[in-house]
Amino acid sequence: LMNLEGYVDGLDETKFNMADKWMWERRNACIKEVSEAIESYRFDEAGRVLYRFVWHELCDWYVELIKLDLWGERGPERKLCAQQVLVAVMRDVMKLLHPFMPFITEEIAEKLPGYDGSVMLSEFPKEGASFAAEASRMEDAMDVIRAVRNIRTDMNVAPSAVTACVCHVKDASLRASIQDSAEYIRQLGRINDLVISEGGEKPSDAVSALAGGGESKSIEVFVPLGGLVDFDVEEKRLIKELEKTEAEHAGVAKKLSNPEFTDKAPAEIVEKDRNRLEALTEKKAKLSTGLERIRSIKQ
Repeated sequence: LMNLEGYVDGLDETKFNMADKWMWERRNACIKEVSEAIESYRFDEAGRVLYRFVWHELCDWYVELIKLDLWGERGPERKLCAQQVLVAVMRDVMKLLHPFMPFITEEIAEKLPGYDGSVMLSEFPKEGASFAAEASRMEDAMDVIRAVRNIRTDMNVAPSAVTACVCHVKDASLRASIQDSAEYIRQLGRINDLVISEGGEKPSDAVSALAGGGESKSIEVFVPLGGLVDFDVEEKRLIKELEKTEAEHAGVAKKLSNPEFTDKAPAEIVEKDRNRLEALTEKKAKLSTGLERIRSIKQ
């Protein structure tokens, strides 16, 4: 993924785009939180912060946002800048993780360009330039992408299918922010036709969701699904799946309400069933939401 052909070591913050600035701001937050946790001997918290940053921010989001850059599809300058940010963040991650995973971080660090001596002897990362405002705007776009992805998942839309998307945004500054991030929304939401406006009528055959902050900063997201989903078939599928999940949920809930089970069964078994009940509760809510969306479209 890093595709380091043509890579030149260095970092020019003036060439950062919105995704780079979001990543750098999240890197700063990670360094601050990990440093504070280690200094106060809360090593479990430091581990949680690192896990969240590496898995859910660096891998889940940043690598996806810059894939076209790394492939060179946005020009050589963008490719080089994305490479440089990714390498810099990876170097810092190896240093932050080193106290917890010394051998594997040393091995990975050796593979990164510009490796200079042991990670163990290197300086601990420090916070850099702040891009709080740009990171906040990137989060708005990510909220829209999440909303589109949730709709696609709930409605069982094929991963390969492309859809249209309409965003109604009353707040002018938020609308401009979403417009600036339109390319990312199209790329990660698999959108071929994106319309961003102050308001208007709801598109026909569209499933909707809310993204963004409070009422004045909310974003209405509409994804028209006509031709992509057979609503009658999908309604029957959701009803069947919901009935099955409700029956399973009731069985586990009944089991956990019995003191004979909770008092005498091994603690790990009881905990496993409680986690299962929580997962089934979440699944029920998602299926119910999907069914409500289908029925609202049919009406």
